[in-house]
Amino acid sequence: MRQLLFILGLVGCLVCIQAEGLRVAEGQAEELCVVSYNVENLFHPKHDTVVERVRGLEVRELGVTGYGLPVTGERLVEKDDWEWTPEGERRWSYSRYYRKVENIARVLTNIGEWKGVDVVGLQEVENALCVKRLCTTLRRGEYDFVHYESPDRRGIDVALIYKKSRIDTIATRAIRVSASLNGERVRLEDGQSPTGRDEVATELRTRDILYVCAQIKGLKKEQADTIHFFVCHLPSQRGGKAESEWKRNVAKRVLQQAVDSVYGIDPNAKIIVMGDMNSGPVEDLKGLTNKMLKETFPGGAVTDFLPLQRKDAPGTHKYQGRWTYLDHFYVSPSIDSLSQAQVYDAEWIQETDEKYMGLKPKRTYNGYRYQNGYSDHLPIVLRVR
Repeated sequence: MRQLLFILGLVGCLVCIQAEGLRVAEGQAEELCVVSYNVENLFHPKHDTVVERVRGLEVRELGVTGYGLPVTGERLVEKDDWEWTPEGERRWSYSRYYRKVENIARVLTNIGEWKGVDVVGLQEVENALCVKRLCTTLRRGEYDFVHYESPDRRGIDVALIYKKSRIDTIATRAIRVSASLNGERVRLEDGQSPTGRDEVATELRTRDILYVCAQIKGLKKEQADTIHFFVCHLPSQRGGKAESEWKRNVAKRVLQQAVDSVYGIDPNAKIIVMGDMNSGPVEDLKGLTNKMLKETFPGGAVTDFLPLQRKDAPGTHKYQGRWTYLDHFYVSPSIDSLSQAQVYDAEWIQETDEKYMGLKPKRTYNGYRYQNGYSDHLPIVLRVR
């Protein structure tokens, strides 16, 4: 009798599951889960080099005969990554590297739950080996990635991971952030330069902006749609917020030009800009809405970085006891009304802040003491219906 009841119950469950599947198939395409995560120093333990594009380099420096003529070429440049090697100050071993990747994968798995995340914009990854291992650790064979080596001196780049069953990449590009646009030096407007005067920006060497044009697969062929993704990691506030502001202004000008180019082709384009902007939430990109500002501070009342630094504010990064929003989503009007953004602040990826009270993100290192953590940033999640 018990066996008969079990079989009948099992058949009933299968019928319910099948009926639910039919309802999903007949309905709209499932939600798109997009994550932006600064994973803080995801370095491969092996010392790395990067190919650097150089201009005006003499041919003899490239090892070519007939030297003496200035040419454009490439050369190998060592990354400043010795700190993150087994011999370095942090004793960055392969076992610690593997655990770091597993920790990041665990965070992403919990965000995506049983369906898994669809798109992940990563900041602070050293090279393709790190991103490839993360894809394999997430779900072997289900994810692929886009990554380009950037001219950052430490070798930390941005990358984009995507689920192959939901995403088809159409075009990808690394957008170089330099002090020139279209062959002309970037002129900083009044108040944007280090001296506060209108002047030409000096040389800038930082992370590229990653652009990925992707087709989002719907449950039905006619539901497929195209979204333009930009993954950013703007220059840090090292040396002081005011003193380094000009670098972020230059990067945002490059980003704005790229966004304008997309709108120039399709005024109704669907655009998602994500990443660590190293500044508070403001509406500073034309044609896009800052979702973190809109949903965390309804009405857009906060227009300056300083009010966000009160101790009781939530955020994505905590420094000297003060939470700040450094990580953001910017979206086009065609996505704004269909999306919702939030900070993933699960307690298990945080730790007790013994000095300033409350919680703080659990880092891989506390100073130079290894503690098998995650990152100094909390990930942010954008769900698009």
